[in-house]
Amino acid sequence: MRELVVKELTPSLKDDFLHFFDTVAFADNPDWSDCYCSAYHFANNKGKAESRREASSLIEEDRMHGFLAYDNGRPVGWCNAAPRSSYPGVQWLMSPGPDKYERVGSIVCFVIASTHRNQGVASQLLNDACKKFSEQGLECAEAYPVKKPESAAYNFPGPLSMYLKNGFSTHRDADWYLVVRKRLKTPD
Repeated sequence: MRELVVKELTPSLKDDFLHFFDTVAFADNPDWSDCYCSAYHFANNKGKAESRREASSLIEEDRMHGFLAYDNGRPVGWCNAAPRSSYPGVQWLMSPGPDKYERVGSIVCFVIASTHRNQGVASQLLNDACKKFSEQGLECAEAYPVKKPESAAYNFPGPLSMYLKNGFSTHRDADWYLVVRKRLKTPD
């Protein structure tokens, strides 16, 4: 793998995002190919064509956020990361009640091309997401790894081991997943 380049998703990168999800992201797992990283943005999955249309609209409206990883100019990884308030699906996951942190960045999903797994792509995306959260003045980064993934595909929120290696700690046990957090340094 050449040097990985990570770019923050912008409307100008919409075609790269769509190409990644159309052809690369689920080449080895076609059952999940209707995702387009929509689960936390929409109330329910409406099928591949509708998920693609909605993801495209969200990107054009600058309402879907995250990071694309590129190897040799081709997208090979994705991390869906934004302030927690951007994700209706995360609001559903989190139990109601006051939260110690009001300014939380959520890291909800990673999709890495099968050719680039276990090479540090997700960790680099995670670090870039945390850096962006810090620049935005968010107090902590939060993620939701599955406690006992049925398969590697079920590690889509990122494996717990990656978060622990990158300075996260368990915030609470939430049934089938954990909430992990990392306190961020905010700019002075």
